[in-house]
Amino acid sequence: MSSWALSERPRIRGPGRMKYDKARQSDMLLLPERVVQLNEAAGAILWLCDGQRTIAQMIDELESKYGQSDLQGDVVEFLASAAERGWIER
Repeated sequence: MSSWALSERPRIRGPGRMKYDKARQSDMLLLPERVVQLNEAAGAILWLCDGQRTIAQMIDELESKYGQSDLQGDVVEFLASAAERGWIER
């Protein structure tokens, strides 16, 4: 998979969608063939994959929300992995 440009606007691959599971207290990615329980970081990133935000905007939001810096590498690496798994698309 080629690397992602910060100007790209990833989105959840249809008809997949995100859901917060109150019983499990975690974010879930609902896909036609399976349900993926996500850790906090994965959920935070995937909720932002709406096809509207650029990757750069997503990184800015995450760094602000969590009071962190230098998240670009981790976010881009996760997006590449999520794309390989068929969770998101360009």
